[in-house]
Amino acid sequence: MPITLDQFLAPHSEALRMGARRAELIARNLANADTPNYKARDLDFQSVLSKARNGSGPALSATHTAHLQPGSSGDFGAELLYRIPTLPRLDGNTVDAQLEQAAFAENALRYSASLTFLDGRIKGLKAALRGE
Repeated sequence: MPITLDQFLAPHSEALRMGARRAELIARNLANADTPNYKARDLDFQSVLSKARNGSGPALSATHTAHLQPGSSGDFGAELLYRIPTLPRLDGNTVDAQLEQAAFAENALRYSASLTFLDGRIKGLKAALRGE
Protein backbone atom coordinates (compact mmCIF):
# COMPACT_ATOMS: atom_id res chain seq x y z
CA MET A 1 0.00 0.00 0.00
CA PRO A 2 1.55 3.34 -1.02
CA ILE A 3 2.14 5.96 1.62
CA THR A 4 0.97 9.53 1.01
CA LEU A 5 2.98 12.65 1.73
CA ASP A 6 0.46 13.59 4.42
CA GLN A 7 0.99 10.25 6.17
CA PHE A 8 4.76 10.61 5.84
CA LEU A 9 4.88 14.05 7.46
CA ALA A 10 1.79 13.85 9.72
CA PRO A 11 3.38 13.13 13.13
CA HIS A 12 5.75 16.07 12.88
CA SER A 13 3.22 18.51 11.44
CA GLU A 14 0.77 17.62 14.22
CA ALA A 15 3.51 18.14 16.81
CA LEU A 16 4.22 21.57 15.31
CA ARG A 17 0.53 22.53 15.43
CA MET A 18 0.25 21.37 19.02
CA GLY A 19 3.45 23.22 19.99
CA ALA A 20 2.09 26.42 18.47
CA ARG A 21 -1.23 26.00 20.31
CA ARG A 22 0.54 25.31 23.61
CA ALA A 23 2.78 28.36 23.12
CA GLU A 24 -0.39 30.45 22.71
CA LEU A 25 -1.83 29.12 25.95
CA ILE A 26 1.37 29.69 27.92
CA ALA A 27 1.76 33.19 26.48
CA ARG A 28 -1.84 33.93 27.48
CA ASN A 29 -1.07 32.73 31.00
CA LEU A 30 2.00 34.97 31.21
CA ALA A 31 0.07 37.95 29.84
CA ASN A 32 -2.55 37.49 32.55
CA ALA A 33 -0.13 36.99 35.43
CA ASP A 34 -1.54 40.03 37.24
CA THR A 35 -5.22 39.57 36.33
CA PRO A 36 -7.32 38.82 39.45
CA ASN A 37 -9.08 35.43 39.39
CA TYR A 38 -7.36 34.36 36.16
CA LYS A 39 -6.88 30.59 36.05
CA ALA A 40 -3.79 29.32 34.19
CA ARG A 41 -4.59 26.77 31.45
CA ASP A 42 -2.51 24.22 29.57
CA LEU A 43 -2.71 21.12 27.40
CA ASP A 44 -1.58 17.76 28.71
CA PHE A 45 1.12 16.98 26.15
CA GLN A 46 1.50 13.34 27.19
CA SER A 47 -2.21 12.51 26.84
CA VAL A 48 -2.37 14.13 23.40
CA LEU A 49 0.75 12.23 22.35
CA SER A 50 -0.63 8.90 23.57
CA LYS A 51 -3.96 9.53 21.81
CA ALA A 52 -2.10 10.31 18.59
CA ARG A 53 -0.05 7.11 18.87
CA ASN A 54 -3.08 4.94 19.57
CA GLY A 55 -5.26 6.68 17.02
CA SER A 56 -7.92 7.12 19.69
CA GLY A 57 -8.62 10.78 19.13
CA PRO A 58 -12.02 12.35 19.68
CA ALA A 59 -14.90 10.71 17.87
CA LEU A 60 -16.74 13.51 16.10
CA SER A 61 -19.57 13.31 13.64
CA ALA A 62 -20.91 16.29 11.76
CA THR A 63 -24.70 16.13 11.61
CA HIS A 64 -25.10 19.67 10.31
CA THR A 65 -23.07 21.75 7.87
CA ALA A 66 -22.39 24.37 10.57
CA HIS A 67 -20.82 21.78 12.91
CA LEU A 68 -17.09 21.37 13.31
CA GLN A 69 -15.74 18.78 10.93
CA PRO A 70 -13.95 15.72 12.31
CA GLY A 71 -10.28 16.44 12.89
CA SER A 72 -10.72 20.22 13.11
CA SER A 73 -10.28 20.47 16.88
CA GLY A 74 -7.98 23.33 17.80
CA ASP A 75 -6.86 21.49 20.92
CA PHE A 76 -6.13 18.12 19.33
CA GLY A 77 -8.85 16.30 21.21
CA ALA A 78 -7.34 17.28 24.54
CA GLU A 79 -9.28 19.18 27.06
CA LEU A 80 -7.74 22.34 28.40
CA LEU A 81 -6.64 21.73 31.95
CA TYR A 82 -6.28 24.21 34.78
CA ARG A 83 -2.89 24.40 36.46
CA ILE A 84 -2.88 23.63 40.16
CA PRO A 85 -1.07 26.50 41.90
CA THR A 86 1.88 25.64 44.11
CA LEU A 87 1.34 28.79 46.17
CA PRO A 88 -2.22 30.19 45.99
CA ARG A 89 -2.47 33.95 45.70
CA LEU A 90 -4.98 36.10 47.54
CA ASP A 91 -6.39 37.59 44.32
CA GLY A 92 -7.34 34.11 42.99
CA ASN A 93 -4.81 34.16 40.13
CA THR A 94 -3.11 30.78 39.59
CA VAL A 95 -0.31 31.90 37.24
CA ASP A 96 3.20 31.13 38.49
CA ALA A 97 5.44 33.17 36.18
CA GLN A 98 8.51 30.98 36.76
CA LEU A 99 6.57 27.79 36.06
CA GLU A 100 5.07 29.33 32.92
CA GLN A 101 8.49 30.50 31.69
CA ALA A 102 9.90 27.02 32.24
CA ALA A 103 6.94 25.47 30.39
CA PHE A 104 7.42 27.96 27.56
CA ALA A 105 11.13 27.07 27.28
CA GLU A 106 10.33 23.34 27.30
CA ASN A 107 7.67 23.85 24.64
CA ALA A 108 10.09 25.88 22.50
CA LEU A 109 12.63 23.05 22.74
CA ARG A 110 10.03 20.46 21.68
CA TYR A 111 8.93 22.72 18.82
CA SER A 112 12.52 23.10 17.66
CA ALA A 113 13.04 19.33 17.83
CA SER A 114 9.90 18.77 15.74
CA LEU A 115 11.22 21.22 13.14
CA THR A 116 14.55 19.37 13.08
CA PHE A 117 12.84 15.98 12.64
CA LEU A 118 10.57 17.37 9.92
CA ASP A 119 13.59 18.87 8.14
CA GLY A 120 15.32 15.48 8.26
CA ARG A 121 12.25 13.77 6.81
CA ILE A 122 12.05 16.26 3.95
CA LYS A 123 15.79 15.98 3.22
CA GLY A 124 15.47 12.18 3.19
CA LEU A 125 12.52 12.37 0.82
CA LYS A 126 14.42 14.75 -1.49
CA ALA A 127 17.43 12.41 -1.48
CA ALA A 128 15.20 9.45 -2.35
CA LEU A 129 13.62 11.36 -5.23
CA ARG A 130 17.07 12.26 -6.58
CA GLY A 131 18.15 8.63 -6.25
CA GLU A 132 20.95 9.27 -3.77
